[in-house]
Parts: sequence; C-alpha cells; structure tokens
Amino acid sequence: MKITIINGPNLNLLGTREKDIYGSQNFESFLNHLRSSFDTIDIDYFQSNIEGEIINFIQKSKNSKGIVLNAAAYTHTSVGIADAVKSVDCKVIEVHISNTFSREKFRHNSYLSPVVDGIIIGFGLDSYRLAIESIITDE
Repeated sequence: MKITIINGPNLNLLGTREKDIYGSQNFESFLNHLRSSFDTIDIDYFQSNIEGEIINFIQKSKNSKGIVLNAAAYTHTSVGIADAVKSVDCKVIEVHISNTFSREKFRHNSYLSPVVDGIIIGFGLDSYRLAIESIITDE
C-alpha cells in the first residue's frame, strides 16, 4: 500500500519557523518516525513552495491508496489545488498542524475542505499520523 504526503509552502522550514505554532521538530525527522511506525506502508513524500508543482504531484499520486495533503497557505487561496484533488480517485485527507480556526480570520476558509474526504486540524505533527490511520482503516 502506498500513501502520499504532500506539503505546501514554508513547511520545509518546520523546526525553525514559528516554533510556538509549529513546534521544534523538522519534518524529515518526523517523516522517519512515520515510516518506522507504518513500516508495511510505502510513504511517498513531496514538498514544494510552488503551487503548480503541488498540482502536478497530486495528479501523479492518483494510484496511491490515499493522499495526506497540507497545502499550507494555498489551502486558503488555490482553486487549482482543489480542482486537482477532485481529479483523483483516492482518498484525500486535508491536514493542518495548527488549529487554523484559532488564528487569523483568512485561515478560517479552505478551498480544499469541500472536496476532501476528511480534515484533521490542530494536533501538531500528529495530524499526519491520524490522517494515515484514517486511510489505512478505510479498507
């Protein structure tokens, strides 16, 4: 089984960026932890600060069992990413590390929420684990 994790802009800075919101762990070390926790699953990972690259990778991931998508700031602006999500047949879970509803008002709107299968918000990096569990238990 293959699950794809896609991270959007600035998530390459986890561990150094706004630690009070995002924590101090970088994503690479957390990804290693996820891969060892789910050692029977092929976890593919992609991060980009560029919207079009994220769209291309979503389209390429159509054969995954599921996609864990943290589009970051593009969550609130990208019709293109939402359309790409609608184009794939696999399960897509929207995740956010922080509780977006406790932050700035513009973060309360998501173009992705109406087109994804589920949303996990505000559990820190553990949001990714919860998303993977929701995909693998849906068999």
